[in-house]
Amino acid sequence: MAAPSPYVMKYKKLGRTGLNVSCLSYGTWVTFGNQVDVQAAKVLLTKCREFGVNFFDIAEVYANGKAEEIMGQAIKELNWKRSDVVISTKIFWGGQGINDIGLSRKHIIEGTQASLRRLQMDYVDVLFCHRPDPGTPMEETVRAMNYVIGKGWAFYWGTSEWEGSQIVEAWAIADRLGLIGPAVEQPQYNLFARDKVEIEYAPLYKSCGLGLATCSALASGVLTGKYKHQLSLPKNSRFTLDNYKSMASRKLDPRILGKVDELRKIAEELKMTLAQMTIAWCLKNENISTVITGASNVEQIKENMESLLHLDKLTADVLEEIERAVESKPYRPEIFR
Repeated sequence: MAAPSPYVMKYKKLGRTGLNVSCLSYGTWVTFGNQVDVQAAKVLLTKCREFGVNFFDIAEVYANGKAEEIMGQAIKELNWKRSDVVISTKIFWGGQGINDIGLSRKHIIEGTQASLRRLQMDYVDVLFCHRPDPGTPMEETVRAMNYVIGKGWAFYWGTSEWEGSQIVEAWAIADRLGLIGPAVEQPQYNLFARDKVEIEYAPLYKSCGLGLATCSALASGVLTGKYKHQLSLPKNSRFTLDNYKSMASRKLDPRILGKVDELRKIAEELKMTLAQMTIAWCLKNENISTVITGASNVEQIKENMESLLHLDKLTADVLEEIERAVESKPYRPEIFR
């Protein structure tokens, strides 16, 4: 099958903002700095752009800053027009120093400046608070993120893996002070991780205009179907990397792998790969602005992007069949119905 035209890509607003992002985006959590150097990054980024991807996500902690260096250098050598792409990074884990971690005003400002130096950019489009920081007053964090926006170092700010109540608190402070609240949350979302997106954040899509840039659509590769057993891992897969071996025992539960087998059968009947069906399933959630995908080679990028070609196959009947296979639909309290 020939690669689809970039115009097959769909674009959505990032929450209640005016920012247009591709509904499929590209993240660099495991790859850049661990599996991919600058030259390989240029190939992967170029392939993403060919499919119409305009949103690229990274973080200060990825490969201890090396990932940002690789992305920055790759984009510089590709000579991309900066306004054509949306770049996000995340702040929380910046180093070993006592003030290099968290969401204090000091680390947000110094961490953002350090990220921009590594990226060789004047600004990022979206700056995420990578985790909540209970040790820092929320007002300090909200004010610091607004300072960064005021300086032009970021255009929007968001959260990652925050509780719904924490997002509400941040918005209440921003409203009281006449400041900008978080526009987007970056949570995990896949067939085995659904509660936050489908239940906890449900009231926030309207009340706060919360956008979602979801990650881990394939559950760290489990929903590709390539893992048969935690004692038999595919060569060069994520769980063979030193930093991720401990995840294998948690992610490769025999009960989960049994459900993955059932999902694979459904995907085969629909004439698509399990990864494509899983990504398409995520895209069916209208509250999601963009699904962040990961890939270490162009074949994976092509497979991920072609999920868009199969969206119409996920009819109501097929979605019900998927639900029966995974039995993961979270309980929805009456207040949200």
